[in-house]
Amino acid sequence: MAGGGPATLALALALLEVALPGAGAQGAALEDPGGHSVQEPWSQEPYYVHGEPEAQPQPLSPRPPAGTQEEARELHPPAPRPPKRAPKARKTPLREKPAPETEPPAPGKNSNRRGARTKSLEKAASDEHSPPRAPGEAGAGCPPLGLESLKVTDFQLHASTAKRYGLGAHRGRLNIQAGVSENDFYDGAWCAGRNDAHQWIEVDARRLTRFTGVITQGRNSLWLSDWVTSYKVMVSNDSHAWVTVKNGSGDMVFEGNSEKEVPVLNELPVPMVARYLRVNPQSWFPDGSVCLRLEVLGCPLPDPNNYYHRRNEMTTTDDLDFRHHSHRELRQLMKVVSEMCPNITRVYNIGKSQRGLKLYAVEVSDRPGEHEVGEPEFHYMAGAHGNEVLGRELLLLLVQFLCQEYLAGNARIVRLVEETRIHILPSLNPDGYEEASEGGSELGGWSLGRWTHDGIDINNNFPDLNSLLWEAEARQRGPRPVPNHHIPVPEWFLSENATVAAETRAVIAWMEKVPFVLGGNLQGGELVVAYPYDMARSPWRAQERSPTPDDHVFRWLAYSYASTHRLLTDARRRACHTEDFQKEDGTVNGASWHTVAGSLNDFSYLHTNCFELSIYVGCDKFPHESELPEEWENNRESLIVFMEQVHRGIKGLVTDSHGKGIPDAIISVEGINHDVRTASDGDYWRLLNPGEYVVTARAEGFAASTRSCMVGYDMGATRCDFALSKTNLARIREILQQRRPPPGGLRARPPWLRGRRRRQRA
Repeated sequence: MAGGGPATLALALALLEVALPGAGAQGAALEDPGGHSVQEPWSQEPYYVHGEPEAQPQPLSPRPPAGTQEEARELHPPAPRPPKRAPKARKTPLREKPAPETEPPAPGKNSNRRGARTKSLEKAASDEHSPPRAPGEAGAGCPPLGLESLKVTDFQLHASTAKRYGLGAHRGRLNIQAGVSENDFYDGAWCAGRNDAHQWIEVDARRLTRFTGVITQGRNSLWLSDWVTSYKVMVSNDSHAWVTVKNGSGDMVFEGNSEKEVPVLNELPVPMVARYLRVNPQSWFPDGSVCLRLEVLGCPLPDPNNYYHRRNEMTTTDDLDFRHHSHRELRQLMKVVSEMCPNITRVYNIGKSQRGLKLYAVEVSDRPGEHEVGEPEFHYMAGAHGNEVLGRELLLLLVQFLCQEYLAGNARIVRLVEETRIHILPSLNPDGYEEASEGGSELGGWSLGRWTHDGIDINNNFPDLNSLLWEAEARQRGPRPVPNHHIPVPEWFLSENATVAAETRAVIAWMEKVPFVLGGNLQGGELVVAYPYDMARSPWRAQERSPTPDDHVFRWLAYSYASTHRLLTDARRRACHTEDFQKEDGTVNGASWHTVAGSLNDFSYLHTNCFELSIYVGCDKFPHESELPEEWENNRESLIVFMEQVHRGIKGLVTDSHGKGIPDAIISVEGINHDVRTASDGDYWRLLNPGEYVVTARAEGFAASTRSCMVGYDMGATRCDFALSKTNLARIREILQQRRPPPGGLRARPPWLRGRRRRQRA
């Protein structure tokens, strides 16, 4: 054998070519001298030659005959189209009319999404020669698998190598954030251990899936610039034999990112049915590393024999409109609900946005448009950041749900509607939403549409009353106490030249007009309930727990939402980005998370009677339409339970001796340095946890009254009324004001005449 030399080697190569036809192009396993794990061998054979069955594809399909194989190789997939990129412009341009050949958008995406491409001529010509489509394809796109929304677990993500744990495959999720501290546990992407073309990141769908596209981003980092500029895509049924997506006779190389934050969508020329998908970077930013974040688009194929998937599928029985709504569709939906339930709903607006869009709200009450004495007022609002769309859609679903359940006679909902005046404001920043909706649910990125049209963050645009309170407390020297509630808005904030959004002014006027007791503002990008203070008391601290005098009440309110949410208190769920809130059961003090000056929560607490909390309802700010039913099931019970908390504590009337309500009377609770005031009719509400409290009511011109009030554990506020009597000084002033002047014809007797009269009598 040794002497055969070249002839023997040639014979062996010939036999190998016969046994493995066409196997040399993409070759064997790569050896790694550095000790890192490397990718497995790739298979050159196009995947679509396996001929996935129409009805029920099997994970392992038999290899077709050679003749069929050769015929399939003649059917080359089309050339790649340019990738779809998220827009970077802040302002929304005029929409262009789409070409007639434009492919229909994926379910849940906006059909007028910027960056959409028309179908290429080569693609249209190859449609009739393309491989058989999987069941249910019908030419429509597929939703994301759920890397961003965490439906895809960390155990389903694998990679060839990683720089460190904080840059492992589990961090390669679309829009994941690294935060300020990019450390070994929480960094902003998957980064390969070496910069070469043999690295990959793999997604296990855990079932046969029709893959249709890949969305990529670069690394989220304040200091580094890392992104992938081109890559290949491979699929497999068993994670051992891999097939690369083809472009004609060669491997298809997809165009990647040109910067690190804007997502880029590449659709596969032909949908690929498989269980596993790999992204294999081919080139990257010259001064950076192989780093990326991604989302995979795919439609899971039905598998009735798989008990695991049937058990974990989320379904809802509520007949609601589970889709994204434009501003016009939002108004139309409110009109439909108002027509269905005219006796308990009222649609109104609190003002206009910077671009003139009305800020619509829905009132749900047994007497819409009227404040009933003794009935508390509650509000939900969402969309302060226009790209955080989940809260907006949840509130629209809540409006529909309340109407339907009230008509169906649901005793719990009927009682809630009859005993509470509910206000729901779904979209506080419609200008930002219109901009974010242009990018769509996957291509909007992390910040597109976050701000108002004039670039203001509404959530942090309220007057900073914390500093005014704390500075007054620091320089207090006399016995007169510093006001701890209803702190007035500074004059500079009310001036026309102040940097205040039109939406902010509208909310302030709304909250000053309506005596809200409790409110929640729904936000996105995290799963946590944050309560005030949101601003750290120490000016030099970025994170510092800063509790309010009502900290025990706020913690209970936050826990009431978190504990009834399907995921917030689940110890098995992973953190969305960098913070793990499980140690406080899905709740957090805002300042201990990150300090914010001028937040809505702090303003509401210090300027009004309303206790306001921020409810972060999901890791994905702009989820796909297909995920809305599951998100509704996650939040439905929490939304109702939180509204019911407005009936916890004490309530009552403060009247004078004639039974007339006294407005602006101060209600103080012993041991809690925060007061509330009565409304215009003299009624008040004070949120308190169960216990016995000493409560004092005082008003200008009236003697203070103190009594003990007991708050029980049962739902329903304790009635605690006060009848105040006027002080002696107030009575004298009242008599003087009521005393009539003498008639004009009568004059007072001169003093000298009165003296002479007395002398005559003497």
